[in-house]
Amino acid sequence: MSSMVTPQHANELSQGAQALGVVLSEAQHAQLLGYLALLIKWNKAYNLTAVRDPDEMVSRHLLDSLSVVPFIEGERWLDVGSGGGMPGIPLAILFPEMKITVLDSNGKKTRFLTQVKLELKLDNLEVIHSRAEAFHPELPFTGIVSRAFSSLEDFTGWTRHMGDANTRWLAMKGLHPTDELVALPADFKLDSAQALTVPGCQGQRHLLILRRTA
Repeated sequence: MSSMVTPQHANELSQGAQALGVVLSEAQHAQLLGYLALLIKWNKAYNLTAVRDPDEMVSRHLLDSLSVVPFIEGERWLDVGSGGGMPGIPLAILFPEMKITVLDSNGKKTRFLTQVKLELKLDNLEVIHSRAEAFHPELPFTGIVSRAFSSLEDFTGWTRHMGDANTRWLAMKGLHPTDELVALPADFKLDSAQALTVPGCQGQRHLLILRRTA
C-alpha cells in the first residue's frame, strides 16, 4: 500500500462497499486502493480532481463510483468526460469481463488514465483521447455513463451517435435536475431516477437512467 493510502482509507473502502451492497474481492480492494494512490500522486501535478484531501477521495470518488454498480450490466460501457477516471476505472476493476472505455478531451487526463491502465493491468480498459462528438465507436455501447460531465441535453446530444435503442444512458448527478429534464431532446426519455446514498458523502446524489425513443 502506498504511504499516501492509509489503513483508514482501506477500512473506509471496505465498509462503504459493504454498505452499498458491492462485493469486493481482495484483489479488487487492492486495485481500488492502488488507483487511489495514483490519483493522489498525479493530482498534485495534473489537477485531475478538485478534491484535494485524500481523506475525502474514498467517499467522493471511489464509493460514489461504486454506487452505480447495481445498474451496470451488459458488455460494453463508455465513461464519457471521464476526467480522473470516475466512474470508469472503478467499473473496469469491478467488471473485468466487460469492456470499459474512458473518454476525455484533455490530454493530461488521458495520459493519467493510460498510466492507471498500465500500472493496474486493466486489460479490459480502453482509453480514448477525443471530444465526445468526434469519437465514433465500431459498435453501439450497451451503456454510456457520465459523472458531473455536463447538462443532460449536452450529454445526450454529444453521445447520441454512440448508442442505439438498446443503450442506457446513466447520468450521475447531485440534486435531481428537474430543469435539465425539461430540456431533454425529444428522442430521449427518462427511464428511471434513483436517489443514491453514498457512505461518507453529504448532499444528495441521483442517478438518471435515460433511453432513446427513436
